[in-house]
Amino acid sequence: MGMRFWLIRGLGMAVLHAIAEVALAKATVYDPTGLTTTRIAVIAMLVGVAALWSALDGWTRRAEAGRTWFIASLVAGPVSGILYVIGRAIFVDRTGAEELWPAITGGAAFTALLVLVPAGLGLFVGGRLRRPGDDLAEPPEPRARRPRPARRPRPRPRPATED
Repeated sequence: MGMRFWLIRGLGMAVLHAIAEVALAKATVYDPTGLTTTRIAVIAMLVGVAALWSALDGWTRRAEAGRTWFIASLVAGPVSGILYVIGRAIFVDRTGAEELWPAITGGAAFTALLVLVPAGLGLFVGGRLRRPGDDLAEPPEPRARRPRPARRPRPRPRPATED
């Protein structure tokens, strides 16, 4: 397993999650109570990205894809928490370092689950999809048939005779 596979997926998902959380935090400044639908849509988008990316890994039959996504989710959690605190401090409300610990513990666990669960589902679905090149492959050779053992005749009852 190459390090770059889980690193690319982990950092990619971390950056995407951090951007989404910072954007939601910025939107909350302008509308503190009316973002329920937006928040649900953002979470659905994040889940969809992880599911689609992992489904592509399953579809292409990437070696050790499950392990790759597991490690990527563990990387994405704390890294997205750190990036979120930095982004929020720069773009939203000058958040301080006191927000770092909650972001890399509870926030990281939530992010890791938002990556891991849809990735598992994506790998499951993607692994069952037929690839276009599979149709052109040679059909499997038929199995050699074993000769069936000869059947013994069934015993038949003798007709009753009258004496």
